[in-house]
Amino acid sequence: MQPNFHLTHIPERTQHPRTHGLTMVTDKGLSVDATKDYLSVAYPYVDLAKLAFGVSFVLPHLREKIDAYRAHDIPVYFGGLLFEAFVVRNQFADYLALLKEYDIRCVEVSDGSINISHSEKCGYIEKLATQAVVLSEVGSKDKDREHITPPYKWIELMTAELAAGAQYVIAEARETGTVGLYRDSGEVREGLVQEILTKIPGEKIIWEAPLKDQQLYFLELLGCNANLGNIATYDVIALEAMRIGLRGDSFHFFL
Repeated sequence: MQPNFHLTHIPERTQHPRTHGLTMVTDKGLSVDATKDYLSVAYPYVDLAKLAFGVSFVLPHLREKIDAYRAHDIPVYFGGLLFEAFVVRNQFADYLALLKEYDIRCVEVSDGSINISHSEKCGYIEKLATQAVVLSEVGSKDKDREHITPPYKWIELMTAELAAGAQYVIAEARETGTVGLYRDSGEVREGLVQEILTKIPGEKIIWEAPLKDQQLYFLELLGCNANLGNIATYDVIALEAMRIGLRGDSFHFFL
Protein backbone atom coordinates (compact mmCIF):
# COMPACT_ATOMS: atom_id res chain seq x y z
CA MET A 1 0.00 0.00 0.00
CA GLN A 2 1.26 3.49 -0.86
CA PRO A 3 1.84 5.75 2.17
CA ASN A 4 -0.20 8.90 2.56
CA PHE A 5 2.85 11.18 2.44
CA HIS A 6 6.64 11.06 2.03
CA LEU A 7 9.22 10.45 4.75
CA THR A 8 12.85 9.49 4.29
CA HIS A 9 14.49 6.59 6.18
CA ILE A 10 11.45 4.37 6.09
CA PRO A 11 12.54 0.73 5.72
CA GLU A 12 11.27 -1.24 2.75
CA ARG A 13 8.48 -3.64 3.59
CA THR A 14 7.80 -6.74 1.56
CA GLN A 15 4.69 -6.45 -0.57
CA HIS A 16 1.47 -8.42 -0.48
CA PRO A 17 1.27 -11.33 -1.16
CA ARG A 18 4.29 -11.74 1.11
CA THR A 19 6.42 -14.78 1.70
CA HIS A 20 8.14 -13.11 4.66
CA GLY A 21 7.44 -10.05 6.74
CA LEU A 22 4.14 -11.74 7.58
CA THR A 23 1.55 -10.58 10.06
CA MET A 24 -0.60 -13.47 11.23
CA VAL A 25 -3.75 -12.30 12.98
CA THR A 26 -5.67 -14.25 15.61
CA ASP A 27 -9.41 -13.78 15.23
CA LYS A 28 -11.20 -14.94 18.39
CA GLY A 29 -14.71 -14.58 17.03
CA LEU A 30 -15.40 -11.18 15.50
CA SER A 31 -18.76 -10.87 13.79
CA VAL A 32 -18.89 -10.75 10.02
CA ASP A 33 -19.56 -7.00 10.10
CA ALA A 34 -16.77 -6.38 12.62
CA THR A 35 -14.39 -8.39 10.44
CA LYS A 36 -15.27 -6.32 7.40
CA ASP A 37 -14.92 -3.14 9.45
CA TYR A 38 -11.40 -3.83 10.72
CA LEU A 39 -10.27 -5.15 7.35
CA SER A 40 -11.45 -1.93 5.69
CA VAL A 41 -8.31 -0.30 7.13
CA ALA A 42 -6.07 -3.25 8.08
CA TYR A 43 -6.35 -5.44 4.98
CA PRO A 44 -3.00 -4.41 3.39
CA TYR A 45 -1.16 -5.60 6.49
CA VAL A 46 -2.91 -8.90 7.27
CA ASP A 47 -1.22 -11.87 5.60
CA LEU A 48 -2.81 -14.80 7.44
CA ALA A 49 -5.97 -15.00 9.54
CA LYS A 50 -6.32 -17.73 12.15
CA LEU A 51 -9.75 -18.53 13.54
CA ALA A 52 -8.46 -19.16 17.04
CA PHE A 53 -8.59 -22.51 18.84
CA GLY A 54 -12.07 -23.97 18.19
CA VAL A 55 -14.15 -20.84 17.57
CA SER A 56 -14.95 -21.98 14.03
CA PHE A 57 -17.14 -24.76 15.50
CA VAL A 58 -19.42 -22.33 17.35
CA LEU A 59 -19.14 -19.18 15.24
CA PRO A 60 -22.36 -18.20 13.40
CA HIS A 61 -22.08 -17.34 9.69
CA LEU A 62 -18.73 -19.11 9.34
CA ARG A 63 -18.77 -19.16 5.55
CA GLU A 64 -19.55 -15.44 5.36
CA LYS A 65 -16.76 -14.80 7.85
CA ILE A 66 -14.25 -16.68 5.71
CA ASP A 67 -15.51 -14.85 2.62
CA ALA A 68 -14.85 -11.49 4.33
CA TYR A 69 -11.16 -12.37 4.47
CA ARG A 70 -11.11 -13.86 1.00
CA ALA A 71 -12.51 -10.64 -0.43
CA HIS A 72 -9.05 -9.21 0.36
CA ASP A 73 -7.12 -12.35 -0.73
CA ILE A 74 -6.23 -13.16 2.88
CA PRO A 75 -5.83 -16.90 3.59
CA VAL A 76 -7.94 -18.14 6.51
CA TYR A 77 -7.18 -21.22 8.56
CA PHE A 78 -8.54 -23.04 11.60
CA GLY A 79 -6.58 -22.97 14.84
CA GLY A 80 -4.34 -25.92 15.60
CA LEU A 81 -6.54 -26.96 18.51
CA LEU A 82 -9.34 -27.80 16.07
CA PHE A 83 -6.95 -30.07 14.16
CA GLU A 84 -6.13 -31.76 17.47
CA ALA A 85 -9.82 -32.08 18.35
CA PHE A 86 -10.43 -34.08 15.17
CA VAL A 87 -7.28 -36.20 15.56
CA VAL A 88 -7.96 -37.18 19.17
CA ARG A 89 -11.44 -38.35 18.13
CA ASN A 90 -10.05 -40.40 15.22
CA GLN A 91 -11.80 -38.06 12.78
CA PHE A 92 -8.90 -37.01 10.58
CA ALA A 93 -10.86 -37.98 7.46
CA ASP A 94 -13.64 -35.67 8.65
CA TYR A 95 -11.08 -32.90 9.11
CA LEU A 96 -9.96 -33.33 5.51
CA ALA A 97 -13.60 -33.15 4.41
CA LEU A 98 -14.06 -29.96 6.43
CA LEU A 99 -11.09 -28.34 4.70
CA LYS A 100 -12.58 -29.26 1.35
CA GLU A 101 -16.06 -28.05 2.29
CA TYR A 102 -14.79 -24.58 3.19
CA ASP A 103 -11.97 -24.58 0.61
CA ILE A 104 -9.35 -24.03 3.32
CA ARG A 105 -5.89 -24.08 1.76
CA CYS A 106 -3.81 -23.29 4.82
CA VAL A 107 -3.67 -25.52 7.90
CA GLU A 108 -2.02 -25.51 11.30
CA VAL A 109 -0.64 -28.74 12.74
CA SER A 110 0.00 -28.70 16.48
CA ASP A 111 0.18 -31.12 19.39
CA GLY A 112 -0.21 -28.87 22.42
CA SER A 113 -3.28 -30.61 23.84
CA ILE A 114 -2.80 -34.19 22.61
CA ASN A 115 -0.04 -36.72 23.03
CA ILE A 116 1.21 -38.04 19.72
CA SER A 117 4.72 -39.01 18.69
CA HIS A 118 6.71 -36.55 16.66
CA SER A 119 6.87 -39.00 13.79
CA GLU A 120 3.06 -39.15 13.80
CA LYS A 121 2.89 -35.36 13.79
CA CYS A 122 5.25 -35.24 10.82
CA GLY A 123 3.08 -37.83 9.12
CA TYR A 124 0.09 -35.49 9.36
CA ILE A 125 2.23 -32.66 7.98
CA GLU A 126 3.23 -34.82 5.00
CA LYS A 127 -0.39 -35.73 4.25
CA LEU A 128 -1.69 -32.18 4.56
CA ALA A 129 1.18 -30.62 2.60
CA THR A 130 -0.12 -32.30 -0.56
CA GLN A 131 -3.22 -30.08 -0.50
CA ALA A 132 -2.48 -27.04 1.65
CA VAL A 133 0.15 -24.67 3.01
CA VAL A 134 1.11 -26.19 6.35
CA LEU A 135 2.06 -24.18 9.41
CA SER A 136 3.45 -26.42 12.14
CA GLU A 137 3.68 -25.28 15.73
CA VAL A 138 6.63 -25.94 18.05
CA GLY A 139 6.94 -25.09 21.74
CA SER A 140 3.50 -25.76 23.19
CA LYS A 141 4.84 -28.63 25.28
CA ASP A 142 6.65 -26.05 27.44
CA LYS A 143 3.36 -24.82 28.91
CA ASP A 144 3.66 -26.78 32.17
CA ARG A 145 7.17 -25.38 32.91
CA GLU A 146 8.19 -28.78 34.28
CA HIS A 147 10.24 -29.95 31.31
CA ILE A 148 11.39 -26.92 29.34
CA THR A 149 12.42 -27.95 25.83
CA PRO A 150 16.12 -27.16 25.30
CA PRO A 151 17.15 -25.14 22.24
CA TYR A 152 18.71 -28.11 20.41
CA LYS A 153 15.35 -29.91 20.63
CA TRP A 154 13.47 -26.91 19.21
CA ILE A 155 15.92 -26.95 16.29
CA GLU A 156 15.52 -30.70 15.83
CA LEU A 157 11.70 -30.47 15.82
CA MET A 158 11.62 -27.47 13.47
CA THR A 159 14.08 -29.08 11.05
CA ALA A 160 12.05 -32.28 10.88
CA GLU A 161 8.73 -30.47 10.40
CA LEU A 162 10.08 -28.31 7.60
CA ALA A 163 11.50 -31.43 5.97
CA ALA A 164 8.08 -33.09 6.28
CA GLY A 165 6.53 -30.32 4.23
CA ALA A 166 5.67 -27.44 6.55
CA GLN A 167 5.97 -24.10 4.77
CA TYR A 168 6.55 -22.31 8.07
CA VAL A 169 7.14 -23.33 11.66
CA ILE A 170 5.33 -21.36 14.33
CA ALA A 171 7.29 -20.65 17.51
CA GLU A 172 4.64 -20.96 20.21
CA ALA A 173 3.56 -18.30 22.68
CA ARG A 174 -0.23 -18.77 22.89
CA GLU A 175 -2.43 -15.71 23.24
CA THR A 176 -1.03 -14.98 26.69
CA GLY A 177 2.58 -14.63 25.52
CA THR A 178 3.82 -16.67 28.49
CA VAL A 179 4.53 -20.08 26.93
CA GLY A 180 7.23 -21.56 24.71
CA LEU A 181 9.35 -18.63 23.57
CA TYR A 182 8.63 -16.67 26.73
CA ARG A 183 8.98 -16.89 30.47
CA ASP A 184 5.98 -16.57 32.78
CA SER A 185 6.59 -12.81 32.87
CA GLY A 186 6.35 -12.55 29.08
CA GLU A 187 10.10 -11.95 28.79
CA VAL A 188 11.71 -13.42 25.68
CA ARG A 189 13.96 -16.44 26.13
CA GLU A 190 16.68 -14.66 24.16
CA GLY A 191 19.22 -17.46 24.25
CA LEU A 192 16.64 -19.83 22.79
CA VAL A 193 15.78 -17.43 19.97
CA GLN A 194 19.42 -16.75 19.13
CA GLU A 195 20.26 -20.46 19.02
CA ILE A 196 17.26 -21.32 16.83
CA LEU A 197 18.38 -18.68 14.34
CA THR A 198 21.80 -20.30 13.98
CA LYS A 199 20.12 -23.29 12.29
CA ILE A 200 16.65 -22.28 11.06
CA PRO A 201 16.19 -19.44 8.52
CA GLY A 202 14.24 -16.58 10.07
CA GLU A 203 12.06 -16.37 6.95
CA LYS A 204 10.70 -19.83 7.79
CA ILE A 205 9.68 -18.99 11.35
CA ILE A 206 6.53 -17.19 12.47
CA TRP A 207 7.23 -15.86 15.96
CA GLU A 208 4.07 -15.67 18.05
CA ALA A 209 4.28 -12.26 19.71
CA PRO A 210 0.95 -11.13 21.14
CA LEU A 211 2.46 -8.48 23.42
CA LYS A 212 3.96 -5.17 22.28
CA ASP A 213 7.37 -5.67 23.92
CA GLN A 214 7.64 -9.09 22.27
CA GLN A 215 6.87 -7.62 18.86
CA LEU A 216 9.45 -4.90 19.49
CA TYR A 217 12.12 -7.47 20.39
CA PHE A 218 11.79 -9.33 17.09
CA LEU A 219 11.63 -6.15 15.01
CA GLU A 220 14.84 -4.88 16.62
CA LEU A 221 16.50 -8.28 16.19
CA LEU A 222 15.33 -9.16 12.67
CA GLY A 223 14.21 -5.89 11.12
CA CYS A 224 10.88 -4.67 9.84
CA ASN A 225 10.15 -7.88 7.92
CA ALA A 226 10.12 -10.31 10.83
CA ASN A 227 7.28 -12.83 10.63
CA LEU A 228 4.98 -12.18 13.59
CA GLY A 229 1.94 -14.13 14.72
CA ASN A 230 -0.90 -14.15 17.22
CA ILE A 231 -1.45 -10.45 16.59
CA ALA A 232 -4.79 -9.14 17.86
CA THR A 233 -7.05 -7.72 15.16
CA TYR A 234 -7.06 -4.32 16.86
CA ASP A 235 -3.22 -4.21 16.93
CA VAL A 236 -2.55 -4.64 13.20
CA ILE A 237 -2.19 -0.96 12.28
CA ALA A 238 -0.15 -0.13 15.38
CA LEU A 239 2.17 -3.04 14.61
CA GLU A 240 2.67 -1.87 11.04
CA ALA A 241 3.63 1.59 12.33
CA MET A 242 6.07 -0.03 14.77
CA ARG A 243 7.56 -2.13 11.95
CA ILE A 244 8.68 0.98 10.05
CA GLY A 245 9.89 3.06 13.00
CA LEU A 246 6.80 5.21 13.46
CA ARG A 247 6.01 4.29 17.04
CA GLY A 248 7.91 5.62 20.03
CA ASP A 249 9.47 2.28 20.89
CA SER A 250 10.93 1.78 17.41
CA PHE A 251 11.49 5.43 16.46
CA HIS A 252 15.29 5.22 16.26
CA PHE A 253 15.58 1.79 14.61
CA PHE A 254 15.98 3.03 11.04
CA LEU A 255 17.25 6.61 11.33
